[in-house]
Amino acid sequence: MRPAFQVWLMCAALSLGIGGSGCGDRPKPLPATPTIDPERGHLLHAQPKLPTLKLWVGDQELIAEIARRPVEIATGMMFRTNLLENEAMLFVFPEPGPRSFYMRNCLVPLSAAYIEPDGTIAEIVDLHPGDEQGVPSRSTNIQFVLEVRQGWFARHNVRPGALIRTERGSLRETFFGR
Repeated sequence: MRPAFQVWLMCAALSLGIGGSGCGDRPKPLPATPTIDPERGHLLHAQPKLPTLKLWVGDQELIAEIARRPVEIATGMMFRTNLLENEAMLFVFPEPGPRSFYMRNCLVPLSAAYIEPDGTIAEIVDLHPGDEQGVPSRSTNIQFVLEVRQGWFARHNVRPGALIRTERGSLRETFFGR
C-alpha cells in the first residue's frame, strides 16, 4: 500500500471507532445505582422534559407535558422542583379504568383532575409532597389525569364537568384517533 493511503485508512478506521480496541481494554463499568426503580418502574431522578401539547380546560390554556409510556407515567413529576402556573402534565392511559395517584419523591404540591375518555373532568383532588398514600379515583372510567400546581383548578374556576380539549381536538381524537 502507498503511505498516503495507509494514513487515510488509519484515520478512517479511528474516526469510525474500529481501531484501538484490544484485549487489554477494560469494559466500561456499570452505573453504581440503577436508573429505574425495579419494583415500581419509575426513574430514580427527574425525567427530562416530555413532549408538550397545548390544552384548554374550559377557557384556560395550559402547556402540558404528555406522559404516555409506563416509565413516564410512573415517574411523573418526581424530583422536579418547579411547575409554572400555566404548565401541566397530562397522563394518557391506553384504556379507561380506576386510577390512584400519589406523591412519592414529589416536591411540588399538585392538584390532579381525573378525566373520563370523552375529556370530561370527573373529579379534582389535591396531592401533597411526599405523601405516598394513593388518592384513588371514585370512578372506574378514568383514561387521563391532569396534574397542575395545587389550587390551579380553584384559582381558574374549573370544576368537575369541565371539558378538556387540545390544539388537535378532543383528548380521544388527539391520542387515539377518531
